[in-house]
Amino acid sequence: MVTVTEIEAPATSGRRQVRVWTRIEDLALTALSILGAVCIAATITAFALNISLIMFKTGSMSPTIPAGSLAIVREIPASDIRVGDVTTVSRGDDNLPVTHRVISTTPIGSGAYSIEMKGDANGSADMEPYEVTEVKKVLWHAPRLARLVATVSQPIYMAGITVAAALLVVWSFWPRRQQ
Repeated sequence: MVTVTEIEAPATSGRRQVRVWTRIEDLALTALSILGAVCIAATITAFALNISLIMFKTGSMSPTIPAGSLAIVREIPASDIRVGDVTTVSRGDDNLPVTHRVISTTPIGSGAYSIEMKGDANGSADMEPYEVTEVKKVLWHAPRLARLVATVSQPIYMAGITVAAALLVVWSFWPRRQQ
């Protein structure tokens, strides 16, 4: 003999599973939307404050900033440079920029400064001083993060991220059955 509670139990259990799954979906979408908002805010802040990322390929700033580190830098006028700052300066069109610690600054007129720099791991200062009107000052760095950023920046990974984001958007707007 079958009782009423035994017949209703599976239906109640099924509804409970649907509610749990719906709650998980809602939490996942909320987390992803918060992540998206943080990314948008970070992008706007980077443009507004003239902030960018640089990657360290060499160990000339070790142990302070080891090779493979990722750093957040902000462009500042040369007049704001202080001895002890870690800054990135351009070395011309054909050379990569250099990021070292400032060991001296000398004004040379018209807002330009001559700065001497030295890598923390180097025995001597850079060969010649740099004449600059602006530099990129290192605000923060994270060891080993450059490799991750370089990998994710490859076209195959960017395509995968784009497809995944598109699928998430379609999934989030897909009509659901009413329970």
